[in-house]
Amino acid sequence: MSYVSQLRTCRAAADLVLILVAGAALAGCAGSGAGLDAAGRPVAPGSGNGPLTADFASIQAHVFTPICTVCHAGAGAPQGLRLDAANSYALLVGVPSNEVPSLLRVKPGDPDNSYVVQKLEGHAAVGARMPFGGPYLDDATIAVIRQWITDGAARPAAADAPAPFAVAAVVPAPGDVVAEAPRQLVIEFTAALDQTRVDAGSLRLERLDASGAPAGVVPIRLATTTADARTLLAVPHEPLGAGRYRLVANGAPQTGLASLASERLGAGAELVISTFVVGELP
Repeated sequence: MSYVSQLRTCRAAADLVLILVAGAALAGCAGSGAGLDAAGRPVAPGSGNGPLTADFASIQAHVFTPICTVCHAGAGAPQGLRLDAANSYALLVGVPSNEVPSLLRVKPGDPDNSYVVQKLEGHAAVGARMPFGGPYLDDATIAVIRQWITDGAARPAAADAPAPFAVAAVVPAPGDVVAEAPRQLVIEFTAALDQTRVDAGSLRLERLDASGAPAGVVPIRLATTTADARTLLAVPHEPLGAGRYRLVANGAPQTGLASLASERLGAGAELVISTFVVGELP
């Protein structure tokens, strides 16, 4: 399927989702009380329970999952932006936009300069308003997203539960075949990184030959964000060409990645974080 055909399919699916949601909301307002919150107000569009509130879990349940993931999911997500629950926070908060790298997708405390808000409101410098082709989010829903960003764009409370230090998510994910070369690889961890241990040798991006053996190392720049201490960006110095790639974490005791609690990633051994393919292989 061509890229244009994919976009048309996404638009049609998004329209269908919102039509179904609107129908459910109207049915709820017909007198049964279903579809209303405790104050008698309609709940926001989406499948989340209860009214939309200015916290990430609610926004994920009401907006990102039911509406945005019609297109923004899997290896074919536009601009590599996956908005499913497993990946959305790490790919949004503190991460530069692909289209306008000078802007963060979500800049905590500053909704006006958060690229996701500009895209939802339709005044971004590049590209179309989102959701692509409409229907667009209403002002009240966008206002809730703005409020979450104004309040600091905090993670959902459940993400603060203690967990062993490990990779929580990575994009491109293991096994992905992506049509467009990623401008940045995003790695999310289960706990805050010790940023003093992040250096040029912390991660290695290898190009693989047809047999899967290393055929060279791709220079990358590693970047942490002040917005989210659990996220690490690996930015290739040059666009990745078509081929197979493997992202590997250094396991050396003194230089490997570790959490603020001094838990080492991979227990002292090299760890393959992701193996993925860019473009079509011969």
